[in-house]
Amino acid sequence: VNLVESGGDLVQPGGSLTLSCATSGFPLPYYAIGWFRQAPGKEREGISCFSSSGSIYYSDSVKGRFTISRDNAAKKVYLQMNDLNTDDTAVYYCATDHRWVVDSACLDDREYGYWGQGTQVTVSS
Repeated sequence: VNLVESGGDLVQPGGSLTLSCATSGFPLPYYAIGWFRQAPGKEREGISCFSSSGSIYYSDSVKGRFTISRDNAAKKVYLQMNDLNTDDTAVYYCATDHRWVVDSACLDDREYGYWGQGTQVTVSS
């Protein structure tokens, strides 16, 4: 299993950014996969995910602003982020696991054993 995030950048408040997670080594359509972030001095936070059944979930902190999607043929998962604010500054990670992850449990980082290296998103004027 390999996960590689990309797309992180410096963006102004109110701006948009799309992160990508390139995957390999597992059947993407059948695995739970999530986006997480960790800001300095804070715990890692689950922000969006596909459960193993393909349902989508968002944390309250990003609901309505972020959109998760995936391209199974390209083996990529995306996170479209709109209306960014300084609280969104963090290292963003994608994660997956071979175990069946049910419903909103896919937002729990304890469900995942495979992680990417992360990509930095900085929101600042």
